[in-house]
Amino acid sequence: MSLRPHPLSTAVLLACALPALGAQRIPELTEVRVIAPRPVPPLQELVRGEAIDGLLAATSDSASLLRALPGGQVRAAGGNAGLPVIRGLADERLRISVDGMDLLAACPNHMNPALSYIDPTRVEAIEVYAGVAPVSAGGDAIGATVRVSTTPPALAPAGVASVRSAEAGAFYRSNGDGRGVNLRAAYGTERLAVAYDGAYARSDNYKAGKAFKNYDHYTGRQGHSLARDEVGSSRYETANHALSLAWRHGDSLVDVRYLRQQTPFQGYPNQRMDMTDNTSDKLSLALHSRHGWGSLKAQAYYEHIDHAMQFGPDKRYWYGMASGGPNPPLGAATPCAPIGPTCAAGMPMLTEGRNYGLTLGAELPLGEADKARLGAEYRSQWLNDWWPPSGSMMWPGTFWNIREGERDRYALYAEWEGRRGAWTHILGLRHETVQMDAGPVQGYKTNLSTPPNPGVDVGNQIAESTAFNAQSRQKTDHNWDLAWLMRFSPVVGQTYELGLARKTRSPGLYERYTWSTWQMAALMNNFTGDGNGYVGNLKLKPEVAYTLSAAAEWRTQGWTWRLAPYYSRVEDYIDAVCIANCVPNNFRILRYANHDATLYGLEISTRGRLGRAFDADLGFEGSMSYTRGKNDTTGDNLYDIMPLNAKLALTQTRGAWSWRLEGEFVDDKDKVSNVRQEMRTAGYALAHLRLSYRAKPLRVDFGIENLFDRGYDLPLGGAYVGQGTTMTLPPVPNQPQWGTPVPGPGRNLYLGLNWTL
Repeated sequence: MSLRPHPLSTAVLLACALPALGAQRIPELTEVRVIAPRPVPPLQELVRGEAIDGLLAATSDSASLLRALPGGQVRAAGGNAGLPVIRGLADERLRISVDGMDLLAACPNHMNPALSYIDPTRVEAIEVYAGVAPVSAGGDAIGATVRVSTTPPALAPAGVASVRSAEAGAFYRSNGDGRGVNLRAAYGTERLAVAYDGAYARSDNYKAGKAFKNYDHYTGRQGHSLARDEVGSSRYETANHALSLAWRHGDSLVDVRYLRQQTPFQGYPNQRMDMTDNTSDKLSLALHSRHGWGSLKAQAYYEHIDHAMQFGPDKRYWYGMASGGPNPPLGAATPCAPIGPTCAAGMPMLTEGRNYGLTLGAELPLGEADKARLGAEYRSQWLNDWWPPSGSMMWPGTFWNIREGERDRYALYAEWEGRRGAWTHILGLRHETVQMDAGPVQGYKTNLSTPPNPGVDVGNQIAESTAFNAQSRQKTDHNWDLAWLMRFSPVVGQTYELGLARKTRSPGLYERYTWSTWQMAALMNNFTGDGNGYVGNLKLKPEVAYTLSAAAEWRTQGWTWRLAPYYSRVEDYIDAVCIANCVPNNFRILRYANHDATLYGLEISTRGRLGRAFDADLGFEGSMSYTRGKNDTTGDNLYDIMPLNAKLALTQTRGAWSWRLEGEFVDDKDKVSNVRQEMRTAGYALAHLRLSYRAKPLRVDFGIENLFDRGYDLPLGGAYVGQGTTMTLPPVPNQPQWGTPVPGPGRNLYLGLNWTL
């Protein structure tokens, strides 16, 4: 038997050993200590400054910025549409807001999540409550609260007539031939300020690491073949525009923002469809004011989304299905006309979504050490999801996946924050009424006398739509949230935190109102990227999580250590049960169902100054996180739980230059969801090198990600269905096979230039 060190165990040993080695070998300068109150509330973490700026040239996905946190991960999706995963929970289980707007995806595959609408160059800071969040930070979530703020237009200081600023940047990435530009221009007086932000990014398919081997049944096809290391359906193109205006009058500030995003194409390696258009418009009006009795914030916002999906160029259209026509090239144009019962040109899917919000919050001082927060909120989601006829079985009518879906939230909350010596407490109560409804639906086939197959109810579309329409679809949930956060700082350099909470989330529209068990339709309703088909459940109950989260932080001799355990028991966790094709090692049809679940884990992080050598400051950062999730009802593992992982970084700063050598270590993923037939992935270790030069007005960033071009699979990447004929369940020749995870990107060299005036 041969013994070899595991990459993760090596990482943990290095994390413990490097501080001591640095202290012994590198002489330190005299330490200068600044003592000040901690600027953030209990159990909150911030991502800002260099943690953001150093990655702007490397990513077009704002969700990836959360990887700066010990437990922050991203579920792979489109090139700028990753889904944050924090402590084992993701997507709508997290409360994600952008400049105060709660944004929800309008897509059966959740291709347009909240953070996909914000280019990373616009992000000023990200506030994260990873475990327990105050009730004033939002509701309708059982996991982390993520609040993203963008750079506001700058008003001129008192006595200064005006201020002006401009910024332009560009980047290039070798893997996928990615490129993009960004521009910002701002002008402000003492009372009025205006700013414009624009960003454009595009990329071709990325290539996997050198160990990845594409499957032979994808090559040699008629007229088209991807390179053997190319990851299909990973290309994207997107453009963002934002116009901001601020007006100050006395102690009041009015903030108006308009955002528009156009995404003409975005591929998804773990979805059976691709985004062929997404246009979003957002308008926000906010008022911040201070008064003798306290402060007030009011906001109103509106979002409109037009979204389209279709098979992209790497996925295969359907042709001549009923007549048994020949196989065409992958992604070829429509070879037959007119479109009808024997000819199908793909499967167009359209979604229109609207999000509204009205919020009012007040903060009232209660003496010198206490304050109260009171608030009321109304947030609404409206959704139409329909699929026009395109021939073959998708004929002759329009398939309504969700028609006039509505989800309205009415919330009231009250919160107290107080300081007593070394103690700080935040205690709050929140109530939400969630009202949901949806209109009648129909399948492609609405009459047994219509083709194809007269007299046959293909996929039980008529029977199931009739049964769904006969049921009461109005649902009302009354949800209570309670949160108590505490911080104890007995001496300088020591902080202990504890959070206790009861948090509630009602099901989403796609969890309650998708109705068809037909394989064709169910496969289109999947926002987990696992390759399975999903069906909604009108009987779903809200999820209720009881969470205990703690943290201890020690700061001494230029070093900071943080230990953060957590535990959560979830009643009526929305998992899934298999209802069709329930055979091993295969994609399945699943129905959402309430179960009980438990999640727990631990995060450890450290950072500090190793010393000074060669006229440069040397630093070290390290973190480790572990999460375990289990379905207590079935005994199964929860889906999409990141295995044990660690990150290490050596940093050096010398004048305007800085470099950073990162190590990323991930253990084998062997605790997987059996009901979803989740795929196992092997452990891996990656190295990244990043260099920056900062001397105003110029900033240059250069880096090499996956320095050694390591081939690996993404633990949170889901199933690879990025090419070929994707609309099948059984593993048959020339079809995507079950058991192929999405491969991670290979070596990537990037260069970013930014000029500020």
